[in-house]
Amino acid sequence: MPKIVHCIRHGQSTFNAHFAETGCDPMHPDAPLTELGRRQAAERALELRQHSYELVVTSPLTRAIQTTLGIFGEHPATPPILVECLHRESLESSCDVGRAPALLSQDFPHLAFDHLEEIWWHNVGEPDERGFVCEPAETLAERVRRFRGWLADRPESFIAVVGHGTFFYHLTGRQLQNCEVATLAL
Repeated sequence: MPKIVHCIRHGQSTFNAHFAETGCDPMHPDAPLTELGRRQAAERALELRQHSYELVVTSPLTRAIQTTLGIFGEHPATPPILVECLHRESLESSCDVGRAPALLSQDFPHLAFDHLEEIWWHNVGEPDERGFVCEPAETLAERVRRFRGWLADRPESFIAVVGHGTFFYHLTGRQLQNCEVATLAL
């Protein structure tokens, strides 16, 4: 039986809104959802409630967690939610810099973050002029390969993964809009 994975991009973040208007990085580390992003998640929830997911996997970036809770917080099947950093966004902008597990636990106390390292986002190499250590393409490609294998090794056959545009593009070959869903068969 094939494994089905629904890859769901997060809703609009404060970074997305500002960048769309100005083309400039607004310096919003771990950018949260906007009101539009929250509405997008609520609207997507209505569609996804028909599915009986066995597991929901979310990136530890706040916009993904907020999208996950907006979509699955009232899901009738109440699938378990697992925080996993392997499918975090490729670090290219301020919004891709995460927060320490202790800070995330304060904002989302019902989720487990204790398995994450203190710095779980990309932080190896020389910082650019903005102070960010951007993730090289080969490092991202390796993470995508590892995440695909991680999903394939999971015992569940129907999984929802909430994550990010660039990562999902490399995983699925599709550029997703905010809260758009791509189906991946493994």
